[in-house]
Amino acid sequence: MSFGPHSVSCVGVAEAVISSLQNPRVKQLVRLRDRRPRDEAGVLLVEGYREIRRALEKGIRLTELYHCPGWYLGENEPALLAQAAAAGTPCIELSRDAFAKVAYRERPDGLLAVAPQWRLGLDDLPAPAPGRDPFLLVVEGIEKPGNLGTILRSADAAGCDAVIVCDPVTDPFNPNVVRASTGVLFSVPLVVAESALVRAWLRARGIRTVATTPAATRLYSDADLRGPLAVVMGSEQYGLSEFWLREAAEPVRIPMAGQADSLNVAMATLITLFEAVRQRGARA
Repeated sequence: MSFGPHSVSCVGVAEAVISSLQNPRVKQLVRLRDRRPRDEAGVLLVEGYREIRRALEKGIRLTELYHCPGWYLGENEPALLAQAAAAGTPCIELSRDAFAKVAYRERPDGLLAVAPQWRLGLDDLPAPAPGRDPFLLVVEGIEKPGNLGTILRSADAAGCDAVIVCDPVTDPFNPNVVRASTGVLFSVPLVVAESALVRAWLRARGIRTVATTPAATRLYSDADLRGPLAVVMGSEQYGLSEFWLREAAEPVRIPMAGQADSLNVAMATLITLFEAVRQRGARA
């Protein structure tokens, strides 16, 4: 089933509400919860008002937008639908039961969009603004979509130029990545690449790498996080690979006073990034 050409418009045309759970569109949306059908169709699911709004703000051309007034949480949804329609997105209304069938969330808010996937290479990343040193986040082998989404949100808040995902375990276009990132997936440049290629690319551009590991002797707050920098974070279960521990310019650790020997990777990323923000801001 193709998306887009046969969809109905939500502007000026009264269309029947889709209520059958066996409708081909409903069945296709359910299939798109799984990675293989998403990748085969080259699309991702974007659920929620805030996530869809941020996609539209970044000029993402939504393929289709499904909505259900019975699930709306506020009064801003009609304006969002009008904005999507003005950008050329077909809008399709579902019944409450049909929307509950396709929704990814336990408590939906009545908005679910289909958007095209995209692929960026390392050389597609935009250069930093003049006079600003590169500030990148590299993550290796992240397993949980929620962690990757939260990491993207932290990178956006810290002003990172890009997030580079090395040797991923989870799908960057998983709906839970979109959700946990609150839609900033659409604003932070994201590249997926092999670790060896990323290390060579960083080295060729004179970007120093700082790797976080509980085995390091230097505290993250004692390291110099100014200048061209890539902060490198490892997976939830295993941490950083021997490759990155060997190749990184400097290993650092976050002090742990209790029984736990490490933090959740998303929290550790946030702490390290904002120490870099503090230092880089102090230099300005």
